[in-house]
Amino acid sequence: MTDDQAMQLALTQANLAAAAGEVPVGAVVLKDGMLIASGRNAPIESHDPSAHAEINALRAAAQVLGNYRLEGCELFVTLEPCAMCVGAMLHARLQRVVYGAADPKTGAAGSVVDLFANALLNHRTQVQGGVLAQACAEPLQRFFQQKRAQNQAACSPLRQDALRTPETRFSGLQGYPWDSHYINDLPTLDGLRLHYLDLGPQDAAQTWLCLHGLTAWSYQHRKKIAVLVAAGHRVVAPDLIGFGKSDKPKKESFHTLQWHPQVLLQLLERLDLQRVMLLRPHGMPWPGQVLMSAAPGRFAELVVTDLEPPNELEQAAYEAPFPDRGHRAALRALDVLLVSAREAKSNSL
Repeated sequence: MTDDQAMQLALTQANLAAAAGEVPVGAVVLKDGMLIASGRNAPIESHDPSAHAEINALRAAAQVLGNYRLEGCELFVTLEPCAMCVGAMLHARLQRVVYGAADPKTGAAGSVVDLFANALLNHRTQVQGGVLAQACAEPLQRFFQQKRAQNQAACSPLRQDALRTPETRFSGLQGYPWDSHYINDLPTLDGLRLHYLDLGPQDAAQTWLCLHGLTAWSYQHRKKIAVLVAAGHRVVAPDLIGFGKSDKPKKESFHTLQWHPQVLLQLLERLDLQRVMLLRPHGMPWPGQVLMSAAPGRFAELVVTDLEPPNELEQAAYEAPFPDRGHRAALRALDVLLVSAREAKSNSL
């Protein structure tokens, strides 16, 4: 088994840790090139501060071999080990340790301190870092980005002139498993909280901006989003203010055809999206048309899609953000504004 193949196995364990809500770090132990044990981060689940991926993998390997000494064994871990784990590795007499991403905060294999290089210790373990480093770093980056977004959402105050749909309305939605991102510090938002999805690699070759229709929200594009993400694309799908999981100003007069595109433009700038494929539903040129006119350099192409009408189950999901009349102010206001704009354009021809 090559080092890359072994690290891929460790990455599988990291993904299992992420799915369990743990920091996504995984580890495997090989002997004579064969996998004998694996482990993932589990301190939260097990209420054990020592339950790092490396420790769990070492424990499993010791049980397989029937010996706490793991001589001739190699350990692969997706993140540079901490001092606790390095100590256990040295006690286990590992032959070699290979890690993926460096840890500049707690790494004990050279980033903060190099315990493996301590000449006073009576065992020498070979160390190699940087194997599939980027692939190992990406799950960690996503995890902590999501945590920051969740923390920001939890402490984001609600303006007195706005409503916020209870999170329970969105529980159990089929085909919409993705973690939420929130932002409220864009100048135009003035404290309102905007929800958006940001999926796929940040450095993907192709980025898509998915805009929902007037009676929907980002859930509307869930099938297309899943296909694009599976193909390796980056997908950003915001909920306009007044829609989806975004805050909903109570007054219809708040909403204008000029304000909403300004919010989206500032989001594009904050995320630094370039060469964007703009996806919008058929019959809904606004606000995509305004965006492409205001910032043509950020867009590569416009894609208009025909969406199937929702079935009964999907219709309930479409309506989830709008539990009462107060939550529907944006729908009423923008419907009137867009009809007026179309009539004015027709009369001018």
